[in-house]
Amino acid sequence: MKRKSRNTKQKELIEQTINLIYSFFTADEVYSIVKKEDNRIGIATIYRFLNNLKKENKLYSYICDRKTLYSKEKKSHCHFTCEKTGKIIHFEIDNIDFLKKVKEKIPGSIRSFQLEVKGICDKCNSDKI
Repeated sequence: MKRKSRNTKQKELIEQTINLIYSFFTADEVYSIVKKEDNRIGIATIYRFLNNLKKENKLYSYICDRKTLYSKEKKSHCHFTCEKTGKIIHFEIDNIDFLKKVKEKIPGSIRSFQLEVKGICDKCNSDKI
């Protein structure tokens, strides 16, 4: 039998905090905001709450620089990493036509994706001149 989750003041505070965030965020970012309001909340509570939201498809996660990022929207996550400085620049792709060519190799429908591109950023390239 599945245990029903109780709605506690801590969960309400975490949910309110997440609702104020309009971009990608980490569990640590949520924790640093929430602990100012209630220092009894532990990071494990944050992770459990985020994982429950993921299971309910109310939250989505992506890996970026070996960290888990969360988003309230099912966005595709893309970033460019400068190999010289390690700086990560997030960008959005308007068109996913390039994925149509690999569709036959994917055993399902594409709903979102994560793309990592590495190279030398324009600033580092211009520093060479």
